Amino acid sequence: MAAISVRGLDDDVRERLRVRAARNGRSMEAEIREILTTAVSEAEPSADLFSTLRKRFGDAGGVELSIPPRTSPARAADFSE
Repeated sequence: MAAISVRGLDDDVRERLRVRAARNGRSMEAEIREILTTAVSEAEPSADLFSTLRKRFGDAGGVELSIPPRTSPARAADFSE
């Protein structure tokens, strides 16, 4: 097992760690191990926004939109300005 030392830890942070560890029934060392393990074990964010949205809202179904027929011919883009 590896051992690490954390220098320069603010006293307030140390106190909050102590309280959090007590609340979870662990030693400070065990609490810090849990925090670090959780931090590096989180799933990687999804590759793109579309995939994330589709996964979250895909089961809701889609919306069928009717596209009206074009009433005027398509125009070429004007890049003169």
